[in-house]
Amino acid sequence: MSARQKILVIRLGAFGDVLQSEGAIHDIRLAHPGSELTLLTTKPFRRLFERCPWVDRILIDPRAPRLHLLSLLKLRRTLRDERFDAIYDLQNSNRTLMYRNWLEAAWSQKDEAFLAVQSRRLGRRLSILERLRLQLEQAGIATNHTLHPNVDWMADDAAALMAANGLKPGFILLFPGSSLRHPQKRWPFYGSLADSLQKSGHTVVTAPGPDEMELCQALPCPALLDNGKPISFNALAGLIQQASLVIGNDTGPIHLSAYLGASGIALFGPHTSARATGLDAFLEIIEVAALDTLKPETVMARFAQLTARR
Repeated sequence: MSARQKILVIRLGAFGDVLQSEGAIHDIRLAHPGSELTLLTTKPFRRLFERCPWVDRILIDPRAPRLHLLSLLKLRRTLRDERFDAIYDLQNSNRTLMYRNWLEAAWSQKDEAFLAVQSRRLGRRLSILERLRLQLEQAGIATNHTLHPNVDWMADDAAALMAANGLKPGFILLFPGSSLRHPQKRWPFYGSLADSLQKSGHTVVTAPGPDEMELCQALPCPALLDNGKPISFNALAGLIQQASLVIGNDTGPIHLSAYLGASGIALFGPHTSARATGLDAFLEIIEVAALDTLKPETVMARFAQLTARR
């Protein structure tokens, strides 16, 4: 009897980036039935993927700077000792290209020339999801799920959190923040939007992340916390499932909402396009050249159109 194959999938990025890879990981799992699938990711996403049904094991990459040679040597030794049979690099970064030189295994790597040809053929830039699909198809993998991430498996029951805050299903959930590294993604008028929504009879709440506590607590609506700290990714997923609609910036929670099948509106400025992220296939999009020119009345009008269609 042949030994069980060992498969490595690499995905290190930010929260939204990692979630985008869920469908690709699902397809890799189906392409290797009976194999052991290990995910190499970063520490913040260990708990998230511990319950992922497509992953058997998790390894943590500390993403140490290249000058930290001891940390890099330790990671190289760990990966070499695993003796993986196949590796799918869904990160496709300069860092993971370095890992490619460490390991003797069959690597699935994106082909930039091929992707450029596909972009020209389609007359537009490929989204991240489309690039993942082409990468897996080049490796001979059926991509039935890659374009349609579904993270229902990560959601906790939100009943206790909602009861503690006097919430019933059907509230509106706002995501007014972003990573501190990308303040340009933050639309500045969520206070006015929250006020208008509440005056229209809607219950409005936020669920701030670590970089958004002061921002959300300054809004005229409750900020849902866990003993004064941000709620977990899993609790946030459960909360999104109970919301009637989400409105947010191009940030991790809006990606989470999309891949939970939520209804919502994503606001984009010049930092990147909705087309490039692939979110335009899941949510209503408002895209402007400068977020500070987007008026709350415009967002309210799109909200009214969206709710009228439901």
